[in-house]
Amino acid sequence: MFRGSMVALVTPFRPDFEVDYDAYGRLVDFHLENGTDGIVPCGCTGEAATLTHDEQKACIQFVIERVAGRVPVIPGTGSNSTKEALLLTQFAKEAGADGALLITPYYNKPTPAGQIAHYRTIAEAVDIPIVLYNVPGRTATKMLPETIAELSKTPNIVAVKEACGSVDQVSQIRGACDITVLSGDDALTLPMMAVGGKGIISVAANVVPAKMAQLCARFDAGDLAGAQAIHFELLPLFKGLFLETNPMPVKAALAKMGLIDNVLRLPLTPMRTEIFASLEPVLAQLGLV
Repeated sequence: MFRGSMVALVTPFRPDFEVDYDAYGRLVDFHLENGTDGIVPCGCTGEAATLTHDEQKACIQFVIERVAGRVPVIPGTGSNSTKEALLLTQFAKEAGADGALLITPYYNKPTPAGQIAHYRTIAEAVDIPIVLYNVPGRTATKMLPETIAELSKTPNIVAVKEACGSVDQVSQIRGACDITVLSGDDALTLPMMAVGGKGIISVAANVVPAKMAQLCARFDAGDLAGAQAIHFELLPLFKGLFLETNPMPVKAALAKMGLIDNVLRLPLTPMRTEIFASLEPVLAQLGLV
């Protein structure tokens, strides 16, 4: 159902820290024009942690309306509160989303039994395709392959975004069940696809949407050499976009490209100038600035 290059879309803010819907619309159009296969607003890259629930709902509604059915929209609706995640997921369904991305509950560190109960409670209450999001670097807890395999038995839990940084994790998941695996690490897109992944929910696609879509498409077409060429071309960018906490570098890059203002909500701050000095030549080499 979900495959290819799907962008983990940033949320642009104005200098007064309010959502910049003019820039948001331009970003969505940029992706539609450049072949992005799906749009994922209000995730970690979208700074969902500092959006109010009303803002998050407004962003979800805006993106769905702007996309108008041309590609899937899979908003982030997760929370460490099952009740909050359920309500946001219900809103996404009512707004017309094609799926929902739910991060593993963070901070309260549920056991595998708690993870299963959390996701099943939401999946059984809201009839929408659900993408699990496994990112232990942010949540302080990891979903084990056997937990994901058990959750895949729930009919509308259809995919997992794997951001463990481990191809072995993906291999174990693919060996245990047939759930769709999407990379959550740009640099591991190609290796994960080689063991059965179907694509990427990508930070890098914010700035190189056509290239990320081509990487996935070439692999799917059996053009491994072509996919490898793009992978190695973009590898410095993949690394550069994580020189500081995401989305600080990607917002700095988009601002340099003239697409947004370089504004983040506290506690995140703009990328330090001396660190951006390492990213800017990478952007220049790719012809982005």
